[in-house]
Amino acid sequence: VQEEKIFAGKVLRLHVCTMEGAEWLEEVPEDTTVEKLKERCLKHCVPGSLEDPKTVTHHKLIHATSEKVLTDTKTVLEENIQDRDVLLLIKKRAPPPLPKMADVSAEEKRKQEQKAPDKDAILKATANLPSRNVDRTVAHHNMRDFQTELRKILVSLIEVAQKLLALNPDAVELFKKANAMLDEDEEDRVDEIALRQLTEMGFPESRAVKALRLNHMSVTQAMEWLIEHADDPTVDAPLPGQPPSEATAETAASSAEATAGPSSEVGGEEAKDELTEIFKKIRRKREFRPDPRAVIALMEMGFDEKEVVDALRVNNNQQNAACEWLLGDRKPSPEELDKGIDTNSPLFQAILENPVVQLGLTNPKTLLAFEDMLENPLNSTQWMNDPETGPVMLQISRIFQTLNRT
Repeated sequence: VQEEKIFAGKVLRLHVCTMEGAEWLEEVPEDTTVEKLKERCLKHCVPGSLEDPKTVTHHKLIHATSEKVLTDTKTVLEENIQDRDVLLLIKKRAPPPLPKMADVSAEEKRKQEQKAPDKDAILKATANLPSRNVDRTVAHHNMRDFQTELRKILVSLIEVAQKLLALNPDAVELFKKANAMLDEDEEDRVDEIALRQLTEMGFPESRAVKALRLNHMSVTQAMEWLIEHADDPTVDAPLPGQPPSEATAETAASSAEATAGPSSEVGGEEAKDELTEIFKKIRRKREFRPDPRAVIALMEMGFDEKEVVDALRVNNNQQNAACEWLLGDRKPSPEELDKGIDTNSPLFQAILENPVVQLGLTNPKTLLAFEDMLENPLNSTQWMNDPETGPVMLQISRIFQTLNRT
């Protein structure tokens, strides 16, 4: 008995298959390298293939169960091949041919043609075009101009609405209706959809109402505020500047009714004057309520409280704009906010000639909306969504935008 046979390793019987469907059994010791096994397989299935030394490197053995490519330098034992395992002999894919120089040039040319122009190319192509100042600063300035002009429009429309309501024989009844709407609880003025979204998340309704008021009816910001102040002991404290209580509202309504009562007995001019006074009382009920968070932030910068309130009133409770106003020339002044638009201007005439606006001015709810937006501009979104006042505000905005472009 030969010595190498006494100390030889275990012999494994392996099933080898090819992609063409050939199949046979190879018996190899477990210390045989994968390269030697591959040579035996090629010699069996492709006679004469070993004459080309590249033939072995162009083929590979794959373990069928694990789908692992076997390494040529490792032995059968090292690759953990067991008796009766199935191996697959396949030919490696030939590498793709290198592209010709002409093809490379054509591809580069195509990429250059599809490449986006750089800054210099854009400037060169647009050198002869007229310049337009449409940067963000101008856009923001135009928005500020609209808000300022809108205040003037509302002031003048309020005067027109008061005169139209005074001419109505049911003026006192209309006033009572407007006064009743004015004395509604503040909960009725909160965006119901936003409130429902917060309460469905599990937040208490009263706390959700407070969060929405502090964050201008933004559900996302209100939710962040609720989470941030969840453990705050003062989270349920009422906000400053709440509407008057029911008793106060009833007293004001009764006094206003008493004032309006004798108006039916006096002449037409006196009735108009008294009704005008009544509407002035309505306006005095609605005092401007500055954003508490903006007040605190601006006062921490060193500004006086009265200056901060004036700045927020002029800039529609917008903190950044109010800060710029305080640091700048402080124009427009708070006194200028009560000035109306020129009644002879084309803009105001176009607004008054609009049928939707004309019909809306006879509705006391429209007057209420104008008064509310005048003192609390952040409530304009609620009135824009209202089925009665929304169409009037939409027409005013469209007319302004149309005339502003001409």
